Amino acid sequence: MFIDEINKYNPISDIEKADKELILDLYNTFGNKLLSRDNKIAHITVSAWITNKSLDKVLMNYHNIFRNWGWLGGHADMMDNLLDVAKKEIYEESGLKNIKLLSNHIISLEALPVISHIKNGKVISSHIHLNVTYLFMANENDKLVINKNEGSGLKWVKIDDAPKITNEEQMKPIYVKLNKRIEEYKKIMGKI
Repeated sequence: MFIDEINKYNPISDIEKADKELILDLYNTFGNKLLSRDNKIAHITVSAWITNKSLDKVLMNYHNIFRNWGWLGGHADMMDNLLDVAKKEIYEESGLKNIKLLSNHIISLEALPVISHIKNGKVISSHIHLNVTYLFMANENDKLVINKNEGSGLKWVKIDDAPKITNEEQMKPIYVKLNKRIEEYKKIMGKI
């Protein structure tokens, strides 16, 4: 069950600790309704931080709604297995089929405020994305396919440049944190 995985996650900062508590409190209120975007207050989203085989680049997607470069991912939409959501979103947003999961566990957890916007001609009120992230590896030479319904660009960028190309200030420290996870993986694999 998705909440068990979130419950097991060991926060790496006070912010993550507070966000984890918020997610658990909201689960106590809404239960599995957090898996649906029909919950107008908050709902679960899943992201994928995808590195190349050299562990020096990450794949970024240009999101049309937010007009911004960011990670790949999307809504759980009632899927209880969040890792499966991440894999589905990778394929839908990039066309990548040959991906390798680098950690069986969530590598990052956030409560992200989303401002009101229009999607498919419908007004979406401000709400919170209760986001979890998984770490993957892919071949940067594999063909990328842009999902024009959601994005208008895909590109591999040096990991240090990922926080620089986003125009959302709240995302910069998150991308720095995710890059530290890649560095931790490099140490485990003896690559540095």
